[in-house]
Amino acid sequence: MSYILSIDQGTTSSRAIVFDATMAPVAVDQQEFTQFFPASGQVEHDPEEIWNSVVSTIRGALEKAGVTAGQIAGIGITNQRETTVVWDRDTGAALGGRAIVWQDRRTAPLCAKLREDGAEDQVAETTGLLLDPYFSATKLAWILDAHPGSRDRAARGELLFGTIDSYLIWRLTGGTRHVTDATNAARTALYDIGAGAWSRELCALFDVPVEMLPEVRDCADDFGVTDLLGAPVKILGVAGDQQAATLGQACFEPGMLKATYGTGCFALLNTGQTKVRSANRLLTTIAYQLDGQVTYALEGSIFVAGAVVQWLRDAMQIIESAGQSGPLAEQADASQGVTMVPAFTGLGAPYWAPECRGAVFGLTRGAGRPELARAALESVAFQTRDLWEAMQADGAGATEAVLRVDGGMVASDWTMQRLSDVLGAPVDRPVMTETTALGAAWLAGMRAGIYPDAAGFAETWALERRFTPQSDTQTRAVDYDRWNRAVKAALAF
Repeated sequence: MSYILSIDQGTTSSRAIVFDATMAPVAVDQQEFTQFFPASGQVEHDPEEIWNSVVSTIRGALEKAGVTAGQIAGIGITNQRETTVVWDRDTGAALGGRAIVWQDRRTAPLCAKLREDGAEDQVAETTGLLLDPYFSATKLAWILDAHPGSRDRAARGELLFGTIDSYLIWRLTGGTRHVTDATNAARTALYDIGAGAWSRELCALFDVPVEMLPEVRDCADDFGVTDLLGAPVKILGVAGDQQAATLGQACFEPGMLKATYGTGCFALLNTGQTKVRSANRLLTTIAYQLDGQVTYALEGSIFVAGAVVQWLRDAMQIIESAGQSGPLAEQADASQGVTMVPAFTGLGAPYWAPECRGAVFGLTRGAGRPELARAALESVAFQTRDLWEAMQADGAGATEAVLRVDGGMVASDWTMQRLSDVLGAPVDRPVMTETTALGAAWLAGMRAGIYPDAAGFAETWALERRFTPQSDTQTRAVDYDRWNRAVKAALAF
């Protein structure tokens, strides 16, 4: 039993990766699934399709690796956070047939009403989060409102709520375990991150029956056993995707900072045992919980990062593949100053403007495909600097002023160099960029006793390339001022 299976259930695809005893990936299988956009600002997934994609990729990865269930020491799960599912305890069918995705903004009016009623301080103090459609609580309330009688059923234990990790564990264990981990619980706006328990006061505020919430456990713990693979295999590790990436980047010390560039971008700064309350609209969250000990983080959330590259490819048809975006941007005339604010589903931190929509500024007759590609990739760098500046202003900046990066976008040298130029700081790309899946695998492998502890794991982190700033301070200031003016204009529209 020297292998670990990592399930990485993301926003646009599901992946399964088999890791060996040295924490090296042996085989990977990936499958995209449907994105539903029923109305402007609304995003949904079919939980059944997600489940089928997970089953398919697990089987595919094991087959490619030539590994049987009897050789798997444990399973680690990492998942898109905040995405909300309500399902029937007996049948497993999702209420309404769909999950509401973290990007969805339909509950903005409810958030605004609660904010007007003075509830945001209570939410922030208890959960570290803000009142925003991003988080699960208002999504859950919306689902219950849309199905009369569902609250009574939930109070009787007939309906269950979970983020995707809970839903997958329920299915993997044949409906025997309704559990989650502390990192996913911390993203619901229903969990008291100080007390380490569901908040009955917030459940009352959002009118959510506490009976439908899952049991909360450590990130490395016993989450149940699955017989799906042909023999019993334990589920031993769970963490939300951004927290799993924090672990995979070995950011175990206070002051260490990572940013993951997937569909969105999420920067987490380890603050140790201290819950730093942001004065700049960042989130206080749980980085991980091991052996009952919570480590906190400051988080900045960008809703559109890699999604802007998908937009270039699918909607605008400027590129045929994501890999073409960097080379195309490199051809751009930088003096054009084209600036894109990719607020396709609103702006995240530090603006938290769910009604804002995307815009492009500075277009001239000379602007074309390269300039749009450059503006799209630059927008990710500028949004990262927004988070960087907010963390510095909170007095919780990275101790080494170095950003560790991972995710699909970091493969682009041009994008990472531009990120370093915009930040005015080094950007470190590790040898192992599958950090999210690795983090989940490490949790399971550590629990199974085949992987090292945190200190030993940190020693395995290896640098592939460091990008250092090549632009001068004045150029950096002019570029960032251009970005700030564009954001103000988009917000005013």
